[in-house]
Amino acid sequence: MAMTSLERAEAAEHAMSQELDRIVVKSVIYTSGERDPRQPLPPQQSQGKLYMMGHDPRLPRMPEKPTLFDFYKLRFGPSAHVLQSARLAQKNGVSEKIVLACLLHDISVMGLIRGDHGYWGAQLVEPYVDEEVSWAIRHHQVLRFFADESYGYKYPDSYIRLFGADYQPEPHIQEAYRRAREHKWYETCRLITVNDLYAFDPNVRVELEEFTDVVGRHFKQPKEGLGFDQSPSAHMWRTMNHPTKYL
Repeated sequence: MAMTSLERAEAAEHAMSQELDRIVVKSVIYTSGERDPRQPLPPQQSQGKLYMMGHDPRLPRMPEKPTLFDFYKLRFGPSAHVLQSARLAQKNGVSEKIVLACLLHDISVMGLIRGDHGYWGAQLVEPYVDEEVSWAIRHHQVLRFFADESYGYKYPDSYIRLFGADYQPEPHIQEAYRRAREHKWYETCRLITVNDLYAFDPNVRVELEEFTDVVGRHFKQPKEGLGFDQSPSAHMWRTMNHPTKYL
């Protein structure tokens, strides 16, 4: 019987892991759905190997004191979407704080987790940005599901294709939207969605370095490096730095 694409990918990954001198055990959240998380993991064939507790040689090595740009270049997935979003925001004449929010709004999707990515992304950057920026990143997760014609924002056609015409946001999302609609920073968040919607163009190339000054002025880079500054979100940056650590 022919292998499925998932089985082929797992077989290739297993072959690569066998070549490592450390054992890698995936966290439950990486595999839930593909396997029943209630079931015990299959026994590991250690063959005298130790478990991964540091740098995974399959990944590019991060600097000792990683910066935000290091994560964009060495740990995040393709960033064309957020780069185009940030450039569009600049062209539309919004404040630098909103440009930064557009640059950061999907970093959880790019480097950590997709579900509730606005909330995860806001937590990642909260210690390092203005409160207005993190609030806007958190709530763009909610506002994107609700049109606002006064800002020229329509419900995305892509969501109909992705989720179906009958999709309705869950009650907690609707309640979060109601609260955000009355918040003093509603416009800041709404402008992320406005610049998010039209930011996909495979023919446009934007360089990360275009935003060096904006990041320098509005992102508080810790001198110890992201992940090593004892901030409330440092552990999240360490997880992205070393995603295959056993503990």
